[in-house]
Amino acid sequence: MPASAAKEKTSPATTRFAKDQLKAFVERVERLEEEKKAIGDDIRDVYAEAKANGFDIKTLRVIVRLRKQDIEERKEQEAILETYMHALGMLAA
Repeated sequence: MPASAAKEKTSPATTRFAKDQLKAFVERVERLEEEKKAIGDDIRDVYAEAKANGFDIKTLRVIVRLRKQDIEERKEQEAILETYMHALGMLAA
């Protein structure tokens, strides 16, 4: 069926509903993007405050990332890291 035939069968109410639905989705995404930016700004502020209080930000970020991991996953990654560091002579045997 040609595209023009499909357009002829779509009622104006259906078209209006689809447009309204699309607009609602776009507006929801836009609001969430604004919230995400605000949260990102808040996180930066907390890291800046921690830095001002003498904490090392790189280490703090690593700690936050590690706390998100499952304990078994973290132990496995730490064991692999230690194995690699031994192999490279970065740790005493």
